[in-house]
Amino acid sequence: MKNKFEMDIDHIFIFTNDNGKIADELVQFGLTEGSSRVHVGQGTTNRKFYFDNFFLEILWVHNEEELKSDITKPTGLWQRAELNSTNSRFGLCIVNTDETESLFEKAFKYQPAYFPVGLCIDILRNEQNLNLPWTFRLPFKGQKKNETEPTEHENGLRNLTKVEFGIKNYNEKDEFINQFVGQEKIKFTFSETNNLTLTFDSNKNGLTKEIDELNLKIKY
Repeated sequence: MKNKFEMDIDHIFIFTNDNGKIADELVQFGLTEGSSRVHVGQGTTNRKFYFDNFFLEILWVHNEEELKSDITKPTGLWQRAELNSTNSRFGLCIVNTDETESLFEKAFKYQPAYFPVGLCIDILRNEQNLNLPWTFRLPFKGQKKNETEPTEHENGLRNLTKVEFGIKNYNEKDEFINQFVGQEKIKFTFSETNNLTLTFDSNKNGLTKEIDELNLKIKY
């Protein structure tokens, strides 16, 4: 059944194991880098690239002890950092709206150390199929405006118009995948490997950039 509302994407993360050096290739591609941060108590840090309607986060582990602590380990985030052919390295953050309540009805609630007490992240760990992205929403309603971040890029990319996750162990009857039936912006398809395709500005230039180290393809 087609969903009556369109889900928006806040951001997407991609785990890497090179301390974020692969983000240099995105800079060389013509993207302007934004701010970065350490996720205190979670053991991860990032490099980010902002666009008009979402941001892309390159994520890596700087403290495995924190990542596998009593607080963080139950999130299953550590499994996504273990780059192998089974675990998806991708994280999909959906904008928190009233319409997304049904998607996150059975979510695991995670209180990170870097958020004030009482502000929890809703997580769908997808432990039944780790080929699916680690999916979550932040405690803040609506899409945050990143007015202090650079969104002008040398290559002209502006708006994310479609996201497609290639799933190695794809099952069209999966309860999670069925929640996205009818979504125009977010697609899940079968693939030989777990991968991600980001389409910007409806692929108006008909060009594609592939970054194999991230299992990432950018159409623009």
